[in-house]
Amino acid sequence: METLDEQEWRRRAEAHERRVRAWIDPHLGRRQARRAHPVEDFLFTYYSFRPAKLRRWHPGAGVVLAGASGFGPEYADVPGGQRLDHAALLERRMAMVEWTARLLKATAGRGGQFGCFGMHEWAMVYRTDAVRHGGQPLRMAPAEIARVVEARGVRCSHFDAFRFFTEAARPLNQLEPTRERQAEMEQPGCLHANMDLYKWAYKLSPLVPSELIADCFELAREIREVDMRASPYDLRELGYRPIAIETAAGRTEYAGLQKRFAERAAPLRARLLEVCEVLMEIDARV
Repeated sequence: METLDEQEWRRRAEAHERRVRAWIDPHLGRRQARRAHPVEDFLFTYYSFRPAKLRRWHPGAGVVLAGASGFGPEYADVPGGQRLDHAALLERRMAMVEWTARLLKATAGRGGQFGCFGMHEWAMVYRTDAVRHGGQPLRMAPAEIARVVEARGVRCSHFDAFRFFTEAARPLNQLEPTRERQAEMEQPGCLHANMDLYKWAYKLSPLVPSELIADCFELAREIREVDMRASPYDLRELGYRPIAIETAAGRTEYAGLQKRFAERAAPLRARLLEVCEVLMEIDARV
């Protein structure tokens, strides 16, 4: 057990709230005004973690908050303060902890692949009129998008990207990702696998320290920007310069950014895996 004195845990809670409100407040303002942003709002609409939950600070499992009382229904009274009732939480979450640990460990153990060039977003608008972000213009005509997809091919290993491919695009993918094969196919060069670190972190909340969830959110937010800049959408009016992956220079730029994201994701994946391993140790002792 670690004990945080009241001044320290209050400082951390306030710092976390200031940090995440810089992302949350503009989103809530746009939502109230009924305006959507394809980059800034994505993490709040695609993922299921509500803004209020992102804003709420938790220290993680095994931490006593000195002087705390009434901290929340997930907390138990202990001498001098409160801590998460990890026994009750792990009784419900252990299967998720174990599954997440397997996925993270398998992904970290592979080399990154950097040759997909973000074609998954192109496959989502391939030969269809029902594009996902219909409020945004495309950078080229549908026939030209189809030509690029067919010329470059698609090599997507991430199931949650693949499932949004158009019916016409699915047979073009060189791989066959499925939910059941996710741990087998996930690789650390994939933008979406690294973006999903946010998902795996918040799914284990409040057992995961909120600072780690916020770190994963911050990375996912930057990845989403690159993801959309490399897509067929034209977001220049929103201030995003396209990464023209239909050109050699654009593909080089994309692969370089992909490698940097993989480097930044690696320590986050390791930290999250460590949390899972500690939770499994705690569960074994309960």
